[in-house]
Amino acid sequence: MIKFSNDSDILKYEPILFGEMHFKDQILIQGSGGSVSGTIFTVEQADFITVGVLPGHVVYLKSSDEKLEGVFEIVSVNSAAELCISVIRADYQDNPVGLPATDNISFRISTLAPQANIAAFALTEYFGIRPGSPASRFEISDIFDRAVLRQASVFSVISTVYATLAGKENSEQLWAKSKYYKDCFKESRSRLRLSIDKNSDGTIERTSLGGSVRLVRD
Repeated sequence: MIKFSNDSDILKYEPILFGEMHFKDQILIQGSGGSVSGTIFTVEQADFITVGVLPGHVVYLKSSDEKLEGVFEIVSVNSAAELCISVIRADYQDNPVGLPATDNISFRISTLAPQANIAAFALTEYFGIRPGSPASRFEISDIFDRAVLRQASVFSVISTVYATLAGKENSEQLWAKSKYYKDCFKESRSRLRLSIDKNSDGTIERTSLGGSVRLVRD
């Protein structure tokens, strides 16, 4: 699976997509009996590793006394039963921000990774690299800095998710949100400057400008 963004990136824009509007068929794991202390979330009976929980995923937490409810970044998977989590950070290099000690927590980890994969495929097709353009001699590993694709990927994913929800609920409001993020995606893509370094030697063989997919040599 190829991705240029993860769930934590999407969380910064639309936390509701991991809360009440999550996709029920894209839940990795859910349950109860969790406890949190600072940045450590523990569920003794869980197996986060087997179900594929990874850093960059997002966890929804709700305590039985309702004093804690929210969606948080998964910073690391420490063991099958323990995660390092954080309040959403402005920068992923910042130290994790913990929570007050709380017990009797219900949890759910859902993911939008399938939609991120679709977005990544479409972006590689647009910029003429594999796998979206199978005949190209360039591939994802040749991109000099994949981070430049993150924002476009996020907007594409959110637009797709809201379009799916709008279709299910026949909601004009959700269609409007889908269109808004689609416009954001197009604008973000148009500003992209994608550089290709085929041999990882610091020499840029190709530069694609997102506004016109025009190739220029540096």
